[in-house]
Amino acid sequence: MPWYEESFGEDYLLVYRHRNRAGAGREVEAAAEWLDLKKGESVLDLCCGTGRHSIALDDLGLKVTGIDLSSVLLQVARENSRGRRIEYVHGDMRDLSFTEGSFDAVLNLFTSFGYFAEDDENVKVLSEIARVTRHGGRFLVDFLNRKAVESSLVPRSEREQEGTRILEERWIDGDFVRKKITLTDHRGERHYEERVKMYDRDQMLRMMEVAGLTVGQVRGDFDGSLYSGDSPRMIITGRVER
Repeated sequence: MPWYEESFGEDYLLVYRHRNRAGAGREVEAAAEWLDLKKGESVLDLCCGTGRHSIALDDLGLKVTGIDLSSVLLQVARENSRGRRIEYVHGDMRDLSFTEGSFDAVLNLFTSFGYFAEDDENVKVLSEIARVTRHGGRFLVDFLNRKAVESSLVPRSEREQEGTRILEERWIDGDFVRKKITLTDHRGERHYEERVKMYDRDQMLRMMEVAGLTVGQVRGDFDGSLYSGDSPRMIITGRVER
């Protein structure tokens, strides 16, 4: 079973509980400004997880659809979004179920890219972003900065969350950054792995060009700083001009 089908379950909710809605709100506000999103526009939150960013987009008056492969995370998203008009869809980001030009904008946040070992599979994700975005529509991909990861990776960290010991071990394996997560509690010991293929700026821009995405700006954080080698993030925005 691929790691991304196994890791995004109940234990994921525990490991990443510290990722809160306040942080998502700040990120979405920045994204909305950069993409010039207007109330009523249709937005796809690609790999929406528990709906943190979808809810923040809904707060801005946007027509929001969230899609994710994890049924567990989607159920949490639906529970968190009760009373809201957010549509949540189960699906694979390489093969979206939407028709061509369905959205005014597509956002891919929180390093929800690079999940696949083969470049062609990751390009499929970008091609699907281009396909489901209308002509003249906008996109944002929030990805890691390879140089920053390689220079500042914390090999090991340990903490306790609600009676569960969480050990995270991280390492670089060629073009991949990998993480082994071990949870220990009264239920015993459980192991998960995360693996993201890293790309530098030039590689990302080439793949986006192949996929039909026109890059406008590359920022290094959600404060809006221009991207550099030591930026914490690589946030790429642009348009679909097919």
